Amino acid sequence: MTKYQFIRNFLFLITALLVQTLSFGQDHAQSYPDLSDKEEEEKGKALMLIIQDALSQVHYAPVKLDDEFSEKAYGLYIERLDYGKRFFLAEDVKEFEKHKKAIDDQIQSGSYELFDLTYELMDSRLAKVKNYYQSILNKPFDFTKDEIIESDGEKLKWAKNTQELKDRWRKILKYDALIRIVDKLEEQEKEGFEGEKKSFKEIEKDVREKIKKNYDNWYDRLDKLDKEDRRSIYLNSIINVYGPHTSYFPPADKENFDISMSGQLEGIGARLTDTDGYITVSEIVPGSPSSLQGELEAKDKILEVAQDEEEPVNIEGAQLEDAVKIIRGKKGTGVTLTVRKLDGSKKKIRIIRDVVLLEETYAKSVKLKHDGQNIGYIKLPKFYADFGKGGASCSRDVKEEIEKLKAENIEGLVLDLRDNGGGSLREAIDMAGLFIESGPIVQVKSSGDNRPMVYSDLDKGITYDGPLVILLNEFSASASEILAAAIQDYGRGVIVGSSSSFGKGTVQRFFGLDDALSADYDHLKPLGSIKITTQKFYQINGGTTQLKGVSPDIVLPDDFMFIEVGEKEQDYALEWDEIEAASYDKWKNAPDLDLLKKNSEQRVSENTIFQLIEEDAQRLKDRSDKTTQSLLLDTYRAEKKKFDEESEKYKKIREEIEGLEIITLKDDLEKLDDEKSKKLIDVWYESISKDVYILEAMKILGDM
Repeated sequence: MTKYQFIRNFLFLITALLVQTLSFGQDHAQSYPDLSDKEEEEKGKALMLIIQDALSQVHYAPVKLDDEFSEKAYGLYIERLDYGKRFFLAEDVKEFEKHKKAIDDQIQSGSYELFDLTYELMDSRLAKVKNYYQSILNKPFDFTKDEIIESDGEKLKWAKNTQELKDRWRKILKYDALIRIVDKLEEQEKEGFEGEKKSFKEIEKDVREKIKKNYDNWYDRLDKLDKEDRRSIYLNSIINVYGPHTSYFPPADKENFDISMSGQLEGIGARLTDTDGYITVSEIVPGSPSSLQGELEAKDKILEVAQDEEEPVNIEGAQLEDAVKIIRGKKGTGVTLTVRKLDGSKKKIRIIRDVVLLEETYAKSVKLKHDGQNIGYIKLPKFYADFGKGGASCSRDVKEEIEKLKAENIEGLVLDLRDNGGGSLREAIDMAGLFIESGPIVQVKSSGDNRPMVYSDLDKGITYDGPLVILLNEFSASASEILAAAIQDYGRGVIVGSSSSFGKGTVQRFFGLDDALSADYDHLKPLGSIKITTQKFYQINGGTTQLKGVSPDIVLPDDFMFIEVGEKEQDYALEWDEIEAASYDKWKNAPDLDLLKKNSEQRVSENTIFQLIEEDAQRLKDRSDKTTQSLLLDTYRAEKKKFDEESEKYKKIREEIEGLEIITLKDDLEKLDDEKSKKLIDVWYESISKDVYILEAMKILGDM
């Protein structure tokens, strides 16, 4: 097949897809015959050329293929291949670097020279690593030797020789053992411990045996990775130079994505990503077992997974697809995750798998009373929509909640969009229309367009015209940012929260790569799919929500105030820019932001809870910056004890707020008769009762 044929077929695909609603209807269960080496080579070349043609034709901001592009792709690939510098030697990397500026040429010829080199070498390095960890774990560790381990792969240098690499593995395994041993010792030292008390020597031996079993399982998973699995890492390293949200999905990965989008997956309800060789939580799904359990958080790195009654499985360095398979499970079964928190501490979190409760993703409201105020509070976990006739609509649901709250004589309204990762653009536009008479809400620009499309609220009615506060945090993204930005631009309400929202101001679409092949090449299927950034959002004031997000009118201290999170921490994210502003009229009764900010700052400075939050945020920053750890038993235990004692102090952040009354709306009282609904409501009410951000939002409304 010539390159011209690839382009012709793909352009036909693009034209077809841009004029119809996107569908995820591919059948990934279909089986295909094994390919010969020659056919595998042909398939790899086809993938490379089709993907590159797709990106150049469809991507919002196509990237020029040159030496600079090559260096970026090379950097991403080597980092993802061996972030912890646990496999390759300095001499290996020297060989790889010969291809550092040649990837652009290899792409255009459909060749995989760098990938083939690393693929072959990784196999031999894996075999050596197996010998390393097995021999190391056959002997007891010496925890009286004064040495440290560096956990940040970027700060490590490539090992000069095999002896240096083996010593790196010794420290990795020793640190793993140290953590487990101390956990066992502390468990035995607790008052009321009823199990068999073991000596240090016995515990150390047990721990080494369990670590060896974990690494044997880990090695078996790595060894089973086929060429297609590893090729996807290489392809995504190239593709991600176009931005973090443009990705290649092999057939099995696309199937997993479709299942997660359906909302019907039985599991824990956490979206995962592969970050620097670690399976990392990117988002907690509203209404999921993880959200109801409450301990698993975005940015947690998952180190081990244990099924009930079974030994934990180490998933460090695992492929995302493999990790998902291990964590996923049937409703009612338990799974325990060992995670590393952002502050460096390790925690075991047990979650009972269940189906995501869709009703928990829907808008819900209560009336709050404090110091004589009657405030309406609406929580919106996501911008949901069902495009079928009479389907779910979050804007319609929020309108109903507002009407219920108005009937109970509220004096102000808090709309909580914290941790809301977005959803339907149309719903965000319609929701903004509940608070203004009419006018533009957002501008959307496509690749190559000179003028953006302006999306407006055309309904001249206003559902709520009273004092309004919108709560945001670093994980409020996409549609949340569109709504908040519009309210801010109009001066219709006050945006309160973290220093900025997430900063995802782009739109992606999926394209099935099989459709770009002619019938003569059916034997190469399935190729998988590619998700491509095709559009960019702009506020009506002309600035994009991309990268910078929305900066609140009133900023409150929070856990991540000293740590960079959101779109700006992603490699090669699209830049912030601005276009011409749309024509719109400011809200006639816009709040006095200077006065509100001054009053809020005064209250926050006198509030001991916010002081603790800021202290804890600094502690989190200090801990995340500290990437070395002593391997001395006594030193590690002393540092851990100090950290645990400090943690007790910060538990006061989540104490119940005195005088805050949560009132169920009259129209919702019947829900309390249902046992399951009441349990979920109780969990939600408890969360509200300890939320100092909601209380400050109420006080800001009082000032308004």
